[in-house]
Amino acid sequence: MGLAFAMMWSSAFTSARIIVAAAPPISALSLRFLISGLIAIAIARFLGQTWRLTALQWRATIVFGICQNALYLGLNFYAMQTVEASLAAIIASTMPLLVALLGWMIFQDRLNSLSVMGLLLGFAGVAVIMGNRLQVSGGVDLTGVALCVIGAAALALATLAVRGAIAGGNMLMVVGLQMMVGAAALSLIAVTTESWYVSWSIELIMAFAYTTIVPGLLATLVWFWLVDRIGAVRAATFHFLNPFFGVAVAALLLSEQIGLYDLIGVTVIMVGILAVQLAKTRGP
Repeated sequence: MGLAFAMMWSSAFTSARIIVAAAPPISALSLRFLISGLIAIAIARFLGQTWRLTALQWRATIVFGICQNALYLGLNFYAMQTVEASLAAIIASTMPLLVALLGWMIFQDRLNSLSVMGLLLGFAGVAVIMGNRLQVSGGVDLTGVALCVIGAAALALATLAVRGAIAGGNMLMVVGLQMMVGAAALSLIAVTTESWYVSWSIELIMAFAYTTIVPGLLATLVWFWLVDRIGAVRAATFHFLNPFFGVAVAALLLSEQIGLYDLIGVTVIMVGILAVQLAKTRGP
């Protein structure tokens, strides 16, 4: 599940890059969430699930919808007008460190030394990749990078909020409702800040359909299952795979460059993931 989630999630950066080059980013993202949310809710109702959630589920669903969908993805969609898809994926992969820190501060989560070492190695690998990108790419938009960083912090909060959203069942309904929350929040921003313009093409239609179904619906559902199985902090370590898949997909479909430092950074990140996963067998 972790590998499948990382692949689907990372590929969203490339499809998003295609979309924002041809359509207003916030409007397109709001429409994506509306469609994905309606599909998820319809399937959930067919399966007998209800939107009569517990108070904790509603609170977590709203927080998740705002933090992940409106803030994290909204900021990333806007930033990717000027930031490469591979760089956005790399920034997003720093999120597990924030999850671990917030989990320790808020929920008193305990991490053993191997977990800490693994997380630090993962961050070091990300730093190698990002540092090289910023050094060799003098035209990197620092404002766009800052928006991606803020989005990663919002995603860390959303990851911790999933804990409350899982208890009580109705998982697919929760997925659909948090998407509707994101669609509502983003639509308010879109109607007040954007004008509607679209440069239609087959690539745009395919990218929008893909991002709506695969990263938008399937990846979110798999993420809920993953957090339910192994916990938020450990599940978040799979985000360290985002640089590998994100850079690879962007290079394949968008011809973005992959250098030696990218390969070194990805290798260090993989070692970090292995350390964190091995730490699970030892406990806190």
